[in-house]
Amino acid sequence: MAHLDLRRPQNTNGDFYVDTTCIDCDTCRWMSPEVFSRVDEQSAVDHQPNNAAERLTALQALLACPTSSIGTVEKPKDIKNTQETFPILVAENVYHCGYHSEKSYGAASYYIQLSEGNILVDSPRFTPPLVKQLEEMGGIRYMYLTHQDDVADHQKYAEHFQCERILHADDISGSTRNVEIQLTGVDPFALTSDLLIIPVPGHTKGHTVLLYKNKFLFTGDHLAWSENRQQLAAFRDHCWYSWSEQIKSMRNLANYTFEWILPGHGRRFHADVETMGQQVHKCIALMESL
Repeated sequence: MAHLDLRRPQNTNGDFYVDTTCIDCDTCRWMSPEVFSRVDEQSAVDHQPNNAAERLTALQALLACPTSSIGTVEKPKDIKNTQETFPILVAENVYHCGYHSEKSYGAASYYIQLSEGNILVDSPRFTPPLVKQLEEMGGIRYMYLTHQDDVADHQKYAEHFQCERILHADDISGSTRNVEIQLTGVDPFALTSDLLIIPVPGHTKGHTVLLYKNKFLFTGDHLAWSENRQQLAAFRDHCWYSWSEQIKSMRNLANYTFEWILPGHGRRFHADVETMGQQVHKCIALMESL
């Protein structure tokens, strides 16, 4: 829980606040941009919610915050109702899980609801309200992990839902040595006719992305929308394996079509196929210039 005595002075006066334990992960700012902003390298309440929609997104951000750095002066009576809004629909049958984990530095996790078995993309916190909602939505068949950084509570989810985890062998560590499906090589792997796992070494050696229906691309830490640059970008300062390999991976990714970028870190992006293609090539040019 956030602590009122640690409330940042940069918060505007009112019920909601961010305390000094904020790790600047950006979660609250993209989930509830009307309420939260960045001030002095941490989040703060820019203005208090003034309608039901803003209050809902602010409470969703409060629950999603990986460090419980967001609080309210008054105990929120509608918190249980807000818990039941997770996972949050993104589009079609794709959902944002919320409940980000500090173990993954606040990375976003997603859920694809499918008749043949649901897929959890990367790991949120293992928390009872979310687990209950996922149970009611049909559970989890596969837990797809984009790379070694954002595995968080994967073991708890695997044990609870008896799901099969998927991770590239080059990103296996001591905590993931028991992952059931360990991918190898650099060739794409078709999990189903609509689900293609594409190796994109760069951020880590074994990083992969998941392409669903040639429409939704779950990118982990490989690619995201940059608010500062106002374009798609990769994280040069957080490339742990090889920047040159990541550029090659981006060139390869330009051969695919998709309309959504759903990252672990960074902002989402949605556009038509043509615009998305232009953005991918713009990203490649930017990466080559750095």
